[in-house]
Amino acid sequence: MKQTYFTPGPAELYPTFYQHLQTALDDQIGSISHRSEKFRSIYRHTDEQLRILLNIPASHGIFFTGSASEVWERVLFNCVEHESFHLVNGSFSRKFYDYANSLHKFAHLFEKPFGEGFDLAEIDVPEYAELVCLTHNETSSGVQMRPVEMHKLKRKYPKKLFCVDMVSSAPYPDLDFSLIDSAFFSVQKAFGMPAGLGVWIASKACLEKAERLQKYDSLTIGAHHTLPTLWKHYDTFETPATPNVLYIYLLGKITEDFNKIGIDTIRKQTEEKARLLYKFLDESSAYEAFVKEERHRSQTVIVANTEQPSADVIAATKAAGMVVGSGYGKHKATQIRIANFPATSISQVNALINQLKK
Repeated sequence: MKQTYFTPGPAELYPTFYQHLQTALDDQIGSISHRSEKFRSIYRHTDEQLRILLNIPASHGIFFTGSASEVWERVLFNCVEHESFHLVNGSFSRKFYDYANSLHKFAHLFEKPFGEGFDLAEIDVPEYAELVCLTHNETSSGVQMRPVEMHKLKRKYPKKLFCVDMVSSAPYPDLDFSLIDSAFFSVQKAFGMPAGLGVWIASKACLEKAERLQKYDSLTIGAHHTLPTLWKHYDTFETPATPNVLYIYLLGKITEDFNKIGIDTIRKQTEEKARLLYKFLDESSAYEAFVKEERHRSQTVIVANTEQPSADVIAATKAAGMVVGSGYGKHKATQIRIANFPATSISQVNALINQLKK
């Protein structure tokens, strides 16, 4: 039986992935040189399509890494001399903070309980923090921070660099990149591809910071994928080392498909599917939405408490041809996580709801 994956990453492959992969194989995209004109045109195309989709201005570069997790390290190396500030309310925002400590930065922390969100009024950024690290969508707990709150926070602290983890929500969040200096995501979630490619968006302000830090004898900004090196090659749509050429090509094609639908339509479809799922959870006696505050509920990863063991729910839905994710960490046995990405349709979401009702 063919399964439909509602897992929060790796997730359901986007319907057009198969035809784009076949075309790439027929054209031997995986064998071309990353110093060739053919690769430069692939990079340029993917760059153009991402700029349209996410409204990325010319002031920001778009770079490729091995994963989104790698960007945690890159952005901390390149944009922080001494201090960073982290909003933490789940396992992935916590890992961003942990990376900062591992790199011997002075990492400030404002933490909320698992499943709770942040509001602008309660956030005070420390005076000497250089980088403010925000998570738009906490994959582990199903909490989102509203972009309007992020934008207001940046306006309150205009001299600080702001970085947004949008791993399990891009392209849904409407970020204003005139205010957001850096953002990153990976392709195995809402872009409906297998894992293996991270995308890092960074501003000229981030580049200038990295170039300044690079001059200090007492500091390293890394030996691989430094921002000055990435940007130097980006100017000619190349990469410092051999990248995942196949996935850069596929990302460009899927992003082009998204642009044909239109980002406004994708966002509306995402919100409609989320509305159906939360309505079901709020009316159910066997499930309940984990995130209580509606304004903090994720539109892309819906987390539910289960009355019966989550393993039983997962097994029953799988037998019906649908795969949902388990809870994260200590919540594995008592929660399920349902991804709401563009690859799944309203009819598929309704089918999942009908199965969960059983």
